Amino acid sequence: MQPIIAAALLLTPTLAMSVDRFDGSPYSARSPAYATNGMAATSHPLATQVALDVLKAGGSAVDAAIAANAALGLMEPTGCGIGGDLFAIVWDPKTKNLHAYNGAGRSPQALTLQHFKDQGLTDIPPFGPLPVTVPGAVDGWFALHEKFGRTPMKDLLAPTIRYAREGHPVAPYIASLWARSAVRFADFANFRDTFTLDGKAPAAGEVWKNPYLADTLEKIAREGRDGFYRGELPATVERFFAQQGGFLAAADFAAHRGNWVDPVSTNYRGYDVWEIPPQGQGIAALQILNLLEAYDLKSYGFGSVDHVHLFVEAKKLAFEDRARHYADPEFSTIPTAQLISKAYADERRKLIDPNRAARTVEAGNPALSDGDTIYLTTADKDGMMVSLIQSNFRGMGSGMVAPKTGFMFQDRGEQFVLKEGHPNTFAPGKRPFHTIIPAFITQDGAPRVSFGLMGGAMQPQGHAQIVINLIDFGMDLQEAGDAPRIHHDGSTEPAGQVLPMNDGGEVQLESGFPYRTIQGLMDRGHKVTWANGVFGGYQAIRRNPKTGVYEGASESRKDGHAAGY
Repeated sequence: MQPIIAAALLLTPTLAMSVDRFDGSPYSARSPAYATNGMAATSHPLATQVALDVLKAGGSAVDAAIAANAALGLMEPTGCGIGGDLFAIVWDPKTKNLHAYNGAGRSPQALTLQHFKDQGLTDIPPFGPLPVTVPGAVDGWFALHEKFGRTPMKDLLAPTIRYAREGHPVAPYIASLWARSAVRFADFANFRDTFTLDGKAPAAGEVWKNPYLADTLEKIAREGRDGFYRGELPATVERFFAQQGGFLAAADFAAHRGNWVDPVSTNYRGYDVWEIPPQGQGIAALQILNLLEAYDLKSYGFGSVDHVHLFVEAKKLAFEDRARHYADPEFSTIPTAQLISKAYADERRKLIDPNRAARTVEAGNPALSDGDTIYLTTADKDGMMVSLIQSNFRGMGSGMVAPKTGFMFQDRGEQFVLKEGHPNTFAPGKRPFHTIIPAFITQDGAPRVSFGLMGGAMQPQGHAQIVINLIDFGMDLQEAGDAPRIHHDGSTEPAGQVLPMNDGGEVQLESGFPYRTIQGLMDRGHKVTWANGVFGGYQAIRRNPKTGVYEGASESRKDGHAAGY
């Protein structure tokens, strides 16, 4: 990269706030929100208000999260909806334990690896019927509600049903993404009827209604989980997919169940950072943190050459393992404990050159060691905290919209690989590698931070950066999310591609990093360029262990809002 291009990075329109706050914060113009009784942080202000209404009426944090997620499926269809999957981590104040739910759907039973070969495909296409997997979000709602809910499900869905029938004004950032999707999916069946106003995406401030989605949610409210996974709706879906050359069937819906899993963690400088184990990518964040714990990042300073260089090199190592080892544990043995062990990190860290960027790295062998998405978080007066992420993948999803259902199906199946022998190879009834990951931080067995950051392969990179910003650089909750972000892009994305990294990949920086850092990175052999888009969407809630006061933060790059009462 030439110096003149690097200099242009500093002139790129800022994505990370760089105006000093009144208290001297250099990266955030907005303060965190504080409250004692409850807190919600979502990617849409109206969804945050829906969650707060549930909390004020006596609902649990899980109730508030479900209600907010339902609202976001209507208000932010560019990132989520009932056609997608769901993952969650819940802090239960009664048992003082974390509970994690894997709500990923599986591939159609009638679709085989041979079908892709017969079509001459080497990768699963991103759109159309072939990448569609069973949507797991609604199952996730009912599983969470059964364990931790207090408010009837019909009451949790009522606000979204009302907004879907009466309308709501579209938020600015969502409107910009919607406009792109309206072009992409213009010729897909039922898209125009369901997601446009006379063929155009709704503009910012324009009132949007989705009566088809209201009908579907009313059916779920009336009939419960079976209103989505059995009966009329799956039968409609099966007929539609058969017409479109797809394989998703009513039997796939009926067979679906998500599952409760044990979250996994690593300790980073006295704090336990928790993620959901594979087939998700959360442990990549833990691997990055393990690798970086040996370095005194605080003394290097945020945005320094050493800080950025070491982070990128640790990411490269973690993501090679991500590409090689992460997959559905029901189909492969995943060495999770070894991957996130300190001993494995010590061995892999030997590959990091503090003065030079790696051009290629290989996945490790942990068995030999000893050792476009929405995110929301809620907290209630009893101390329950919920970290929930939900997505259709690639923004709105696959383009597949069954008639008069009001939602688009996800295209998670694109994350499978078609190379035989890989842990993430496509198979019928299998869950694909998943990018969406909720996170949580505890200290001495007590809840501290519920957080997440959206954005595909950016998510584990972002998780690690949030933890580092909070712990190493002492930022407050809002500043930790608003500070400029680092994104490394290599040929190991999407997961499952086991090709060697191409010439070291590319370091993409948001504006706010000093020129001396950019020049220093180039001197160490990095290719540096500017941010091309929004690097994730962040929300978080932190609980003060002494006072019980909640601190909330929401992404300044998007339309989000954190509020409490």
